[in-house]
Amino acid sequence: MSDDAVDRHSKAQTPAVATDPDELAALEARNGLKQFDVTLSLIDEYLGGKRPFKLRTSTLLHLHREALQGISAFAGNFRPAGVEIAGSSHQPVEAHLVPEYIEELCDYVNDNLKTASPIHLSAYVMWRLNWIHPFDDGNGRTSRALCYLVLCVSTGMQLPGSNTIPEQISNNKKPYYDALEAADAHYKKDKTINLSELEEYLESLLAKQLVDVFNSAKGNTENSLNSTPKFH
Repeated sequence: MSDDAVDRHSKAQTPAVATDPDELAALEARNGLKQFDVTLSLIDEYLGGKRPFKLRTSTLLHLHREALQGISAFAGNFRPAGVEIAGSSHQPVEAHLVPEYIEELCDYVNDNLKTASPIHLSAYVMWRLNWIHPFDDGNGRTSRALCYLVLCVSTGMQLPGSNTIPEQISNNKKPYYDALEAADAHYKKDKTINLSELEEYLESLLAKQLVDVFNSAKGNTENSLNSTPKFH
């Protein structure tokens, strides 16, 4: 990714529902809160024993629907056509291959849930979903929500702290994009899943989230983020 590329976004071939900039910003903010609440509810369900965790396509579609409701005509559905990523050289898979690759993503998480580290699994879903780019918009938001869900479920706890990993990414996306590009480059070279840069990045974000809790416990809020968590 070039140094002057400050944001990546989908260049879909389908029209958006909301086009007014102010309306779009309001919808994105509202939907970000709703998606966050749904993610936390799912984490509570899985950790509370209401149902065993198994990543399914329906989970991804549910999270996407919350993020794109009122914004995209395909909220909660896979894209029907090709898509490009502005700011990235990666070319996502053809639309007809998306369901197969998403099923593979879910299988990878479910098959390795007991053996792989939570950081690896969360890095994998974040990278792989962005690599597949199954939606006409909202891929990043959905991948970050899914990453956080998998991280919490596989660690067995809803991680404390308001300065969450998705919130930190939202506030500074360049390191996130760089880590995704590094994983893309490894895979493009020899089809190797090498998420070392992304895993190190997520580890640093997790440390910051937990340090925020420590600072709050000490009564030191100077370095704490007191904003509302979001997945934008």
